[in-house]
Amino acid sequence: MYNASAKKLIEDMAVELEKMPEMAPPEWAAFVKTGVSKSRPPVNDNWWYVRSAAVLRSVYKLGPIGVAKLRTKYGGRKNRGHKPDKTFKGGGNIIRKILQKLEIIGFIKQTQLGVHKGRVVTQKGKEFVDVIAEKISGPAPAPKAKKVTKK
Repeated sequence: MYNASAKKLIEDMAVELEKMPEMAPPEWAAFVKTGVSKSRPPVNDNWWYVRSAAVLRSVYKLGPIGVAKLRTKYGGRKNRGHKPDKTFKGGGNIIRKILQKLEIIGFIKQTQLGVHKGRVVTQKGKEFVDVIAEKISGPAPAPKAKKVTKK
């Protein structure tokens, strides 16, 4: 996953997620803004699947992670007219519903590692992401053997 281009990986994962009936967007998804800082809903028709793929990639990289941290990640700057811009968090309901749908599919699960509580990617989710990443970047390079020098 780390060798593949993030943009290409998210686009390809979105195409695969679109084929799954469990990931269908809710009825309100066509009319909703993605956060307080946005003035209009997304223009892209498949924005739900692109956001789902991006959330899955974020959970893979940063897990265990919760809705609050993901809201911060997907937030943005709001144009407040003559006042200075201010950073606002992204919409929590969108992220929460996406995480719930990814849990239903079995790609992520809730867990607690020490003090850190949140969602992590399951083995099924890792395989899904890694197969798509391997198509993009080719097989992962084998680790190089260390040279041993005699003294």
